[in-house]
Amino acid sequence: MDKKKLISLCIPVYQNATSLEILYEEIKGHFDNSLKSYDFEICFTNDGSTDGSLEILKSLQKRDSRVRITNFTRNFGQNASTIAAHKLAKGDAIITISADLQDPTNLIPRMIVEWEKGVEFVICFREGRNDSILNKVTSLIYYSMIRFHTSKEIPIGGFDCYLLSKRALDKLNAFSDRGFVRSFHFDLFSLGYKVSKVPYTRLKRVHGKSQIRFFKRFFLFIEALTSTSYIPLRIMTILGVGISTFGFLWAFGIFLQWMRGESPFEGWSAIMVAILIIGGLIILMLGMIGEYIWKIYQETKKRPDYIIDEIIESDEQ
Repeated sequence: MDKKKLISLCIPVYQNATSLEILYEEIKGHFDNSLKSYDFEICFTNDGSTDGSLEILKSLQKRDSRVRITNFTRNFGQNASTIAAHKLAKGDAIITISADLQDPTNLIPRMIVEWEKGVEFVICFREGRNDSILNKVTSLIYYSMIRFHTSKEIPIGGFDCYLLSKRALDKLNAFSDRGFVRSFHFDLFSLGYKVSKVPYTRLKRVHGKSQIRFFKRFFLFIEALTSTSYIPLRIMTILGVGISTFGFLWAFGIFLQWMRGESPFEGWSAIMVAILIIGGLIILMLGMIGEYIWKIYQETKKRPDYIIDEIIESDEQ
């Protein structure tokens, strides 16, 4: 009898205590029915949750040896949680899905169907979402900006749920960038594999509260932008050349006024406006350069992306 293919579900967990039992039962239900020809494991990464998520995960692991848990010493962020789950996975294919149930678990069979066609990389993109107006608008702006400076292939509605073949996952795990400076959307598409896209409508959150607010989303965009693109530096160069050229021309004009005996101080207001604008641009440019320097500094320290407190799995694994 042929050995069943193994599917690894990689699930970052942060303050998801109210949804974990339901998530597990839904996943198990799929593999007990439509996916019974496959084996599965669920690789949970507890990212410093303080709401009892770890206790629930431990109870699930005691009931089912296919549940595997990586527990961090503290919160290290979603990227670190995803990296840890990827490295723990042993499957022929891995599926990353959120723990809050906003990405429906019925996407799992649909992605596996695409994978069985020979596709190495499958994403589930949001063609609609049952979120608040603010979340919809901020997400649209965020992913539009991500698309602009990375890849036009990234869906306009974004994606968090995806499947990678073992071959593609090995390539992704070879990336050595620090987790906090990485953009997984860019990394996944930079692998170069042909992508299959599965549309779905993101469900309304009914378990827990979203941990991503407007300002966090904004800073995530800054992280993604400065991690994957030189465009801000190129824009600063162009602005610097343009403003310098304008400044030299203006200075030459003031010199001509002085030669004609006209006082340049009659344009005090214009000069003050120019100083304020140029000063603001200089501060903005220094801040952007600082973002890049900070990332270089963090990379040179070679600190780990996360610190594991314990790995909980069956002795049979």
